[in-house]
Amino acid sequence: MRIQYSGGKRILVDGPFAETKELIASYTFIQVKSREEALEWTARFPNPVTDGNECQIEVRQLCELEDFGPVILWNAFARWESQRRRNERRKEL
Repeated sequence: MRIQYSGGKRILVDGPFAETKELIASYTFIQVKSREEALEWTARFPNPVTDGNECQIEVRQLCELEDFGPVILWNAFARWESQRRRNERRKEL
């Protein structure tokens, strides 16, 4: 989802989008409970271009490890623990 700023207007544009390389300039992270809440907050953002030119804000979801459930958490912990043990053995040598 993108917010397109043009003059004083804000327009929601749904993806998918082919390329984003021209859009990345900075990041703002917000923690919300839903996509709709994220869009509500994003719609409040002022136009980031001070001279009033057209611009866009892209809204993306980020996931935390907990979002994938206990199996993923356990696998991540097991990999971390395995690496920690290998490092400890190397120190002993």
